[in-house]
Amino acid sequence: MAKILAKTLANKRVMLTDGSELGFASNVVMDMQSGALLYLLVKPGPTVDTSKYKTQDNYVMIPFEAVRAAKDYAIVDKKMVTGNDFD
Repeated sequence: MAKILAKTLANKRVMLTDGSELGFASNVVMDMQSGALLYLLVKPGPTVDTSKYKTQDNYVMIPFEAVRAAKDYAIVDKKMVTGNDFD
């Protein structure tokens, strides 16, 4: 995947690879030592069932390696984010 700047994700709609909309990108979680982006924080839409995702403070935490593209939308690999088996 090409490099994605965190600032280009602000307020961008987040879509899953199955075409469903998850919500809006709100922020990122970064490892302060390495500078690596760890999670994309998404404010879920009102009809999104968040029980399949890791959440914190009403945000869905998407592992950054699941972000596939960020142009008009941020595209997230659904297979990598459903379930609660990541950190």
